[in-house]
Amino acid sequence: MSGKLYHMGFRGRVARSTLADANETHDWRIYADFAQVLIGIARPLYAHDPIGVDLDQSLYALDSTTIDLCLSLFPWARFRKHKAAIKMHTLLDLHGSIPTFIRITDGTVHDVNILDEIFPEAGAFYVMDRGYIDFERLYVFTLCSAFFVVRTKENVLLQRRYSHPVDKSTGVRSDHTVILAAIDSAKAYPDALRRVSYHDAETDKRLKFLTNNFVLPALTIAQIYRSRWQVELFFENSTWCTPLDAMEFQESTALNWPWAGSLIDSVRPGIARRPLCAKSRVRPRRAASPAAVFAESAAVQLSA
Repeated sequence: MSGKLYHMGFRGRVARSTLADANETHDWRIYADFAQVLIGIARPLYAHDPIGVDLDQSLYALDSTTIDLCLSLFPWARFRKHKAAIKMHTLLDLHGSIPTFIRITDGTVHDVNILDEIFPEAGAFYVMDRGYIDFERLYVFTLCSAFFVVRTKENVLLQRRYSHPVDKSTGVRSDHTVILAAIDSAKAYPDALRRVSYHDAETDKRLKFLTNNFVLPALTIAQIYRSRWQVELFFENSTWCTPLDAMEFQESTALNWPWAGSLIDSVRPGIARRPLCAKSRVRPRRAASPAAVFAESAAVQLSA
């Protein structure tokens, strides 16, 4: 190691504090750009790995986690009257559990606002919880030829247009083509939607999902939503930032540096575990253009 350091220009032992001071002065965008390069390398290595869902397209899970902080130490992160917090919003590629988008905000920022910063990938599926229901923003996914699966709310007014046969032995209770009944919602999302009702035998709960995909079986839609829990596991296993780690940062913008560094640490082990020359042994995904996939879904909707 000493020989390598010498050829890099180091003539003596480098103190840890020196490296820390250097990291503080470096622009965090350098690490963010490097993280995007690593993501571009890692994603093809896991693109064909099974994810428990019979799906040929990319699948992303969007969610956020709240990191509690002490208000007296972090006055800029006020969340409630006597509490401070920040949020980490993450878009996770479920093929390999690779984060492709991370944004750090104040704890007061609502999850749905993050949809404005995401550029939907044509033909891909995005699974989200009901906190992301905003039909004007969800309509952007439809305009971009992307698909979403989101859990609906009780106060969302829907009018049923068509009913489709289902196999209730799989847990699916209903499969309907619906339109939004509220005037403002219908203006924000004028197209039809698909509502799938599913009974989870493990929790004995009945879940209802909304999607703009009319091709996949209703059971597959429910399985796509179940795969969303991989992002929860990502948060549990992440060591990105704890209250102790954040104590040295005295403003929200300073959190960009550890975010970029942790993004690199999250992706780099995945590359190390999967050599670049390795080939996946599972069956490759069928070649289908995003436009063709979305056109098929639209054709099924019109023929219903």
